[in-house]
Amino acid sequence: QVQLVESGGGLVQPGGSLRLSCAASGILFHIFALGWYRQAPGKQRELVATVDTGGNRNYADSVKGRFTVSRDNAKNTLYLQMNSLKPDDTAVYYCSADNSLSSVRSALAGYWGKGTLVTVSS
Repeated sequence: QVQLVESGGGLVQPGGSLRLSCAASGILFHIFALGWYRQAPGKQRELVATVDTGGNRNYADSVKGRFTVSRDNAKNTLYLQMNSLKPDDTAVYYCSADNSLSSVRSALAGYWGKGTLVTVSS
């Protein structure tokens, strides 16, 4: 059974940092492309970052220079380091996985976590 479990969300002040984790089980992690998405209240889910099996990364323009996506294949874990957080970053963050990078990028990934809430507020 495939499971993706996010953790690390919480309340942080503007300008602060958080690191999200996504622990995977039931998949051959190292051959899967991975992504982070987020969904703010009243808005559509949007792509935040992806990392492919070769470690190549892509980011949404809104988070470039502030967020870093990484993967640890030995631990079957995906990470999202978020720095210089802004109130607009408030959302539920989801991780996704698929053996197709294009599927991850187009929100058609086969596997999704249930999300972790990040709230940026003073």
